[in-house]
Amino acid sequence: MLKIIQIVALVQGLFLLFIFYRNRDNYKKVTFWLFFGSIASILLYIIGDDDNNLFLEDVDWYLFDSSLFLTFLFLYFKYFKSENNFFLKKDYLFFLPSLFLFIIEALEIVLDVENDFTETVESLIEFIFLGYLIYILYHLFKTKRKYWILYFVAPIVLIMSISYINGVLDLFELSPIIFNDDDNFNTYLLLVIAFLFYFIAFYLISKPKKLIPNAKISKYKTSSLKPELIDKYKNALIHSMEKEKLFMDSKLSIHSVSEKLNIPRQYISEVLNLHLNKNFQDFVNEYRVDAFAKNIQNNQYAHYTLFGIASEVGFNSKSSFNATFKKIKGVTPTQFKNALSLEK
Repeated sequence: MLKIIQIVALVQGLFLLFIFYRNRDNYKKVTFWLFFGSIASILLYIIGDDDNNLFLEDVDWYLFDSSLFLTFLFLYFKYFKSENNFFLKKDYLFFLPSLFLFIIEALEIVLDVENDFTETVESLIEFIFLGYLIYILYHLFKTKRKYWILYFVAPIVLIMSISYINGVLDLFELSPIIFNDDDNFNTYLLLVIAFLFYFIAFYLISKPKKLIPNAKISKYKTSSLKPELIDKYKNALIHSMEKEKLFMDSKLSIHSVSEKLNIPRQYISEVLNLHLNKNFQDFVNEYRVDAFAKNIQNNQYAHYTLFGIASEVGFNSKSSFNATFKKIKGVTPTQFKNALSLEK
């Protein structure tokens, strides 16, 4: 009976992946692939659960493990509220715990090495996955727009939390949390997780705006910009700020930059929005804030007021300066100055 349920779950999952992939253009790219990876890793989990492998008995296929699903799910939630349209390279680091576990498992299988040290390392790494689960739960209930469907993720996270908590308890030789003594119970939990997640995915396909941000229809879809021009314009924009200090002009506009650099205005907008992930004003203000932060530490500006220094780097409104500085640095200009004084 268990095998039949696993096969049903596998077939449903493959069908779901097919439909989901066909509609990929409807979704924001980065969150689509993270959710897609979550579904794919659930399928691997169904196929290769160590206790109830679908095809073979007494095998240990570590790649078919719950940690891969958990990592994809964690990153999905991380990007769910993010404005990033592209996956950041630094976030590949979140896959390192799974990679380390894979290496340990491979050594145990190939070299037939299993001792207290490797077991301890595995248990310690489970602390990281427990942290992923806590992050997911925290953001589930902190989501400002209360997507009720997201709460179907809560049982998945709670079920998986028990597994990782038991791993931690085992490290300290404490009694585990036991739901059931049935040998197949872990696989039943796996299937509960799978069907809950499938329900979420089916709902997502029928109402795509609910769980994954829709892909914005790009106004640059018919752009003729070639990769070499993108790099050229990007470097020119950065050079104009870092070397020529154009940001110090309080009346600077995208039109004036276009004329000075001889780059069509729409191309400047395209390079900034699609390839630097920021609009023109944010691009300029980041340089102004950095310049302010340097000048405030310069004795030459010791007799200046905070807004006086801000005016020197291109800000023409005190309220705009304060709001922009806090948005970029996370503190007000006064707090930033006080922190510098304490350091000295």
